Amino acid sequence: MIYAQGDPCDAVLYVKSGGVKLSVLSKTGREAVVAMLGPGDFFGEGALAGQPVRMGSATAHSRSTILFVEKEAMVQLLHKEHALSDRFIAHMLARNIRIEEDLVDQLFNSSEKRLARTLLLIARYGKHDKPARDVPPISQETLAEMVGTTRSRVNFFMKKFERLGFITYKGGLKVNNSLLTVVLHD
Repeated sequence: MIYAQGDPCDAVLYVKSGGVKLSVLSKTGREAVVAMLGPGDFFGEGALAGQPVRMGSATAHSRSTILFVEKEAMVQLLHKEHALSDRFIAHMLARNIRIEEDLVDQLFNSSEKRLARTLLLIARYGKHDKPARDVPPISQETLAEMVGTTRSRVNFFMKKFERLGFITYKGGLKVNNSLLTVVLHD
């Protein structure tokens, strides 16, 4: 656990290595996975906007190195270090675009397309130049929480994707570029 929902929001964090799951817990105890982050991602930016407490939880899902930057230090760095400021702004804009895409995806796409898109995002499609990408260990239950469906539906689609050659399970989950056809197909 990096931080829990309701903890004081007093620092911005940066993933140097490993991976982080961001999630939110409802009053009834239902968890929703908001994002899976990897190296080079910032999180906890609400501290800079005056957010008093964390809106969700952050958990390392693999061995990770996380850099904590206190709010005041981050503000000073953003003013002094233009390269960091540019990188941070680019990150925030990309995150905003991703959130808008997630909303449109949730509102208009089937659970099959949402799962395909989620797998491509977790495999960091477009960030590497490999035909098949390893996916960090992730359960079907977590995928279901991210997609907004049931674990049994995720299981059904994962078997279908494997049968069609879009993913492979041998030696860990690998996502092939061909999975993009599911997302692009109308």
